[in-house]
Amino acid sequence: MAKQMRRKPSASGKPKTERRPSAYGKTKAERRPSAPESTEGMRLNKYVAHCGVASRREAAEIVKQGHITVNSVVETEPFYQIKTGDIVKYKGQVIRPEVRRVYYLMNKPKNVITTTSDEKGRKTVLDLVADRVEERVFPVGRLDRDTTGLLLLTNDGELALKMTHPSYKIKKIYHATLNKTVSKEDLEKIRAGLELEDGPAPVDAADYIIERPHSEVGLTVHIGRNRIVRRIFEHLGYEVLKLDRVYLGGLTKKDLPRGFVRRLTSQELIMLKHFTGK
Repeated sequence: MAKQMRRKPSASGKPKTERRPSAYGKTKAERRPSAPESTEGMRLNKYVAHCGVASRREAAEIVKQGHITVNSVVETEPFYQIKTGDIVKYKGQVIRPEVRRVYYLMNKPKNVITTTSDEKGRKTVLDLVADRVEERVFPVGRLDRDTTGLLLLTNDGELALKMTHPSYKIKKIYHATLNKTVSKEDLEKIRAGLELEDGPAPVDAADYIIERPHSEVGLTVHIGRNRIVRRIFEHLGYEVLKLDRVYLGGLTKKDLPRGFVRRLTSQELIMLKHFTGK
């Protein structure tokens, strides 16, 4: 027999249904779509990041581009300090800090954009997880459209900032397939560090892939500048035919087919937070 809902007498003497608390400890009617007291004084870009919209660095750009309103007024200053009761919206939708932090690992396929949305209507990594991930998440860092491999999705803005900040030196390993054999001389130049148009490009390691043609090279880097691996090879006259990220801060593609996503295990999360000092 179904369990009956308890009732309380109301002031009028009529029975009143007792609304049970939600998973967040309050009923919907008791929740308010405004900034909670705990965010008082928080910078707007940090607030947006904690809402799971983007990393803090990307959130600052979102604010500057005029996508955020505070109390129905467009706010373009990332350092605006949140006040209790502020109603913050992103593209017209009220946003509030995510209570529960979630972490997913994706093996990104080719021809997918690593952004939260795309004005040209191209498929994004969030489109791939729309039916599999309930929480609002964003990709940490970027892989260009033609690059495949490991990508972290989360709503933890603080971890995302540390994962992408060069001072934390998060290691990434790429498997690059080139249009021709890479000479030993060029491999040495890559190891020594090339000078690109936007500055030096240090690498942690570079070598041929074991038991593969010498047109396939493994490159270990901790810098995250735009298209850095492709530009390293292009600087020496090579064309990158395929690029696959096979390692990201201790995470690997083991048992994760292309195009699939899974939650991080507790051990993986502990390791990741250890690397970022979180």
